[in-house]
Amino acid sequence: MYFAALLARTEDGWEASDTELDDVETLSDLTDLAREASVDEDTVLVFIEQEDAWFGVVRVDGEEDPRIYVSDASAAARSSYGEILLTDELLGREPGAEDTIAALEELVGLDGTEDGEPTPADNDHDTNDDEDDDGPGAGVVPAGPIGDTGVLSDLGLPEAELLMLRTDALAEIADALGAAEVLETVR
Repeated sequence: MYFAALLARTEDGWEASDTELDDVETLSDLTDLAREASVDEDTVLVFIEQEDAWFGVVRVDGEEDPRIYVSDASAAARSSYGEILLTDELLGREPGAEDTIAALEELVGLDGTEDGEPTPADNDHDTNDDEDDDGPGAGVVPAGPIGDTGVLSDLGLPEAELLMLRTDALAEIADALGAAEVLETVR
């Protein structure tokens, strides 16, 4: 079960709105959605939470690049919404690296064997091949938090507290920001 909401900072405090992510396919789409909710280019926070698995916060300040924090990158990588947040830049990869690796893997004859010769994997059926166990990109995405741990520091939630959040994190974040009541109205 997912929950997504926008918190837009205004002169009068925070305004919350729940949001549909069905039409959001990229971080750019998500950033545009946040900017549309902005009042006078003030701060907008996008909260995404998969119940008891992970949460993410995207902060958009005017035209600046979005700042992202994800509580558990490996759990988010198994989620279509999480994949939106886990950009190549956030993961420390070259843009398009995953596409290049996949294209190279499709090439035939680059495994060091002659055509028709069995590969070591063919001969050893008991190998522990983690590559297929967790899907594409397994091992590339780190377990645990990733991103800008100071994303909410100036708004009242220090890095250390953000890193300790696990379940019901968005409610605790909203409470620290003074926006618990407005967030609860859209839950």
